[in-house]
Amino acid sequence: MKKRIHQIELFIKYPNDVQEEWLTKLMFDAANTYYGKQHGFSSIKSYEDFKNKVPLNDYESLKQLINGTREGEQNLLWPSEIKWFAKSSGTTDKSKFIPVSPESLDGCHYNAGRDMIALHCNNHPDTQLFTGKNLALGGSFKEAFYGKHSSYYGDVSAIIIQNLPMWADFFRAPAVEIALLDEWEDKLEKMAQSLKDENVVSLAGVPSWMLVLLKKILTLKNASSIKEIWPNLEVYFHGGVSFSPYRSQFDSLLNLPKLSYMQMYSASEGFFGIQDETNSDEMLLMLDYGIFYEFIEFDSQKQCYSTGDTIALYDVKKDCDYAVVISTNAGLWRYQLGDVIRFTNTNPYRFKISGRTKQYLNVFGEELMVHNTDKAIQTACEKTKATLIDYTVAPIFMNEKSGAHEWLIEFEKSPTNFEFFVDILDTELKTLNSDYEAKRYNNFVIHQPRVKALPQGTFYQWLKQNNKLGGQFKVPRLSNTRIIVEEILSLI
Repeated sequence: MKKRIHQIELFIKYPNDVQEEWLTKLMFDAANTYYGKQHGFSSIKSYEDFKNKVPLNDYESLKQLINGTREGEQNLLWPSEIKWFAKSSGTTDKSKFIPVSPESLDGCHYNAGRDMIALHCNNHPDTQLFTGKNLALGGSFKEAFYGKHSSYYGDVSAIIIQNLPMWADFFRAPAVEIALLDEWEDKLEKMAQSLKDENVVSLAGVPSWMLVLLKKILTLKNASSIKEIWPNLEVYFHGGVSFSPYRSQFDSLLNLPKLSYMQMYSASEGFFGIQDETNSDEMLLMLDYGIFYEFIEFDSQKQCYSTGDTIALYDVKKDCDYAVVISTNAGLWRYQLGDVIRFTNTNPYRFKISGRTKQYLNVFGEELMVHNTDKAIQTACEKTKATLIDYTVAPIFMNEKSGAHEWLIEFEKSPTNFEFFVDILDTELKTLNSDYEAKRYNNFVIHQPRVKALPQGTFYQWLKQNNKLGGQFKVPRLSNTRIIVEEILSLI
């Protein structure tokens, strides 16, 4: 781990050199693939060459080659044999199948897992992390057959668990046969039973699903806090959604004041960032995972690209929002992730996730981003002593000139004053977003939010009804239609 910390310090010191080396290596390794020949990888000698010869892509533009790989054709996007595909969660029924090469599995995903541990131990020299088990929430995978050929697809977490090296599996819980169960409710029950008497020292998983599991374990043990069950728990590695709305609930549920929260930024496409400092929620951009990064300046308020041109890491600026573009050692070339990040520092490159290029609410010109709603609901909860399970927001189409936002919120603990909660939510949104504030003026365009508290378990029922139970699935926070909210309301 000390050796790895030194390597991290090196890419912090020489970020641009490391990225240039990876671009060169990626071009060399994939030069003889179908895609590499098509776009002249062997002749690319600089970033400008790369931009000029390789088009910007998204899933749809690479889908045909990815499907070909799934069906048994190899050397299309990447030279190594690819048999595993991470099925993306998304927010619709339409699934994406992201190739996971042996190089990306080890050099990106496993390397990130090792780095999470190394950074935690480096920040906490008195750690007892290797005296117990790491509770990791994972999904499941399936085999798909194409004639004589077969490939595997599922949650990236399941792919990681299934292929873990022996040394890593030794420290993980629950047993693989439970961790990879397909039926989520059965899995949760068996996980709770198998873990309630273990010495769990760390947690890893999406906050909303982790809460469900922890509450099951508390019920089984008839305990008031996790501290009574796992007194040696010292760190929670979390990601997938903003942690801010969940923080107070975890503090209360765990009752471990010295426990560390460590944020990570991962997706089906790769692993990108880790919180490397204890007292900051910023993440360090990990530069040596076989990923070459590009960025497009993004106007989060107007929900549009400020410029269509990409820039390399050395040209990014602090406090600007950028859409992330990646080229990876699994054959995703100039692939637009759909995520928006904001650099808080460029020496070293630290950042926060500020939203999605497509997750927004803009029916009345309000241009509301998910980081606006996350922050507003966090403030409203803090000021009314409420704790949150989840929420979703959609428009109310009242007439041609005026409307409103409908918030469906599931509380763990309801606000002390519901009307005050709504006022704070509305006021905070005005503070955070000038377009929303303008549209709210005198109720001319948007009325005050209509907030409905849902019975506990409603979001769970909706996810189950839509076959979206599992650690990788999340309730969509913002939608420009009423399809999701109407489905949810029909359950109560």
